[in-house]
Parts: sequence; structure tokens; C-alpha cells
Amino acid sequence: MLKTENGQLVEMTQEEINALQLADAKLAAEVAKLSATKYQRDRAASYPAIGDQLDALFHAGVFPADMAAILQAVKDKYPKG
Repeated sequence: MLKTENGQLVEMTQEEINALQLADAKLAAEVAKLSATKYQRDRAASYPAIGDQLDALFHAGVFPADMAAILQAVKDKYPKG
């Protein structure tokens, strides 16, 4: 395998070749990891904000009574404009 050194093509040492192969393997592993978890990033970007999700659950009445009371107290203290 050749490389450029001072404008000249020179033979690479086995250590240099090994280092390149290791770097390539690490890069390939990182690309594979990112590809395998792309759906997570796509979903996170597409979901409504967590506050909107929680507010929808509150209005649907799915919180336990004690949590609903705490949330209602906050809503009462800070009503919509």
C-alpha cells in the first residue's frame, strides 16, 4: 500500500496499514450503530413535546387522583392569559 510523503509515493509500513484498518473498522462500527438507531432520532424529532403529551394525558383523565390534583393546582395558580 502506498502513501504520499513529501510529494513522493512511498510504501506504508505494516503498522501504518494496521492503524488504518483499525480506524476503518471503528468508523464502520460507528456508522452501523448510527444506522441501527436512526429510528430513535427520527421518532424523537417527530413526537410532540413531552409537556404537550403530559397535558393531553391530564385532560384525558389518566393520571391518579393525587397527581391530577397537583397538576390542577398549578393550572389554577397560573391560568391561561
